[in-house]
Amino acid sequence: MTRPLTRLAAVLAIATTAMLASACSSPAPDAEPQPSKTADAAQTTAPEAESDPTPAPDAEAADAPECDTIISPTTAADFASLGWTALADVFRVASVEVPEGIQCTWGDFTTATDHVQIFGWAPITQAQAETAASELVAEGWTREEGPEGVYVTESGETAIAVDEDGYGLTYLFGDGWVKFADTKQGLVLVAWPQS
Repeated sequence: MTRPLTRLAAVLAIATTAMLASACSSPAPDAEPQPSKTADAAQTTAPEAESDPTPAPDAEAADAPECDTIISPTTAADFASLGWTALADVFRVASVEVPEGIQCTWGDFTTATDHVQIFGWAPITQAQAETAASELVAEGWTREEGPEGVYVTESGETAIAVDEDGYGLTYLFGDGWVKFADTKQGLVLVAWPQS
C-alpha cells in the first residue's frame, strides 16, 4: 500500500513543480506586470535623455514686432483672407536704420501689382527721431504736431497714393517709438504696444 501512496506523492510533487514553474514564468492573465528596478531606473533617466532640444524662446525675441503682430489680429486675418502675405524689412526713416523695428509690405505677391499696404513700427531714441524728422523735412516732407506725437508726412505733390485728407506716407514719432504707414489714416492700423 505504500507503493500507491508513493506514486501519488510523486505525481502530486511533479504537478506542484509544474504549476510553480508555470506561475513563475508568466504572469496571471488578469495581473498587471510590475516594473522591475531596471525599468524604474530607465524611467527616471529617460526624461533627461528625451528633453526637448529646441531652446526656450528668448523673452526679447517673443516680444519682437512681427508683420502680423504690429497690426491688429483682425487686420492680419483680413489680409490673409485676401491671399495677402507680408514682406518684412528693416525699419528705416531717412538715413536712420532701426534694426529692432520692422517695416512690412502686405500684398498679393503672386501677381504683379502695386496694390499693397505698408506698415512699420520701431523703438527709437529722441536723437534718432530728431535726426530722421529733420532729414525728411529737408527733403520736402511736412511736420505737424499732434496729441499723439509728431507727424511727418511726404508732400502731397509727390505722393503716389493719399488718404481722403491728402496724406501719403506718414511717420508718427511718439515717446520712444515711431510708427509708419502708407497714409496718415493707415497709422491707426499699427497696433503694436508703444511702451
